[in-house]
Amino acid sequence: MLLEINPRHPEPRKIEKVVDVLANGGIIAYPTDTYYGIGCDLFNKQSIEKIYQLKRRSTQQPFSFICGDLTNISEYAQVTNYAYKTMKRLLPGPYTFVLEGSRLVPKIMLTKQRTVGIRVPDHEICLAMVNALGHPVISTSATDPENGRALESPQEIREVLGHALDMIVVGDPVSAKPSSVISLINDSPEVIREGIGDVSVFRS
Repeated sequence: MLLEINPRHPEPRKIEKVVDVLANGGIIAYPTDTYYGIGCDLFNKQSIEKIYQLKRRSTQQPFSFICGDLTNISEYAQVTNYAYKTMKRLLPGPYTFVLEGSRLVPKIMLTKQRTVGIRVPDHEICLAMVNALGHPVISTSATDPENGRALESPQEIREVLGHALDMIVVGDPVSAKPSSVISLINDSPEVIREGIGDVSVFRS
């Protein structure tokens, strides 16, 4: 259930164990550069539906997902020159960028406006996991369904959500603060949520 991975130099054989769980429809908890995340394979609709139930969240509020790098993002979203330059400057980092989704993105992950939220966390475990799987992983914060409180440790996650998870990845402690959410739709940056990512560049 608990799998300890070196947060600076993730061991390939352990990353493969995580990928096996994801590829077989499993749901995992994993550390990021913000909260502990709950996730599954972007292309496993059943697993995504289970996470919606676990979070008690409407499918009208799609989750964001993690890509491995900027090239990966351009497969799943419409990336203009402006968006590319902006993201290149800030990623990997504690940001979620809202972009127009591409045809590759499952409908269950698109808003009514066909937008998606995409992250490239500054966290080696996340990046190794996504790159080894070969496509994005769902990312939503690990919270207590009863009160919405963020769960900050693997032990706490096991106690509250363990019944619904196939694996909990143990890395370094997380900041337990949210990412900054920036919409780049129509090349008009809009700060939707100010988190730990510096948003001053979008307010000048």
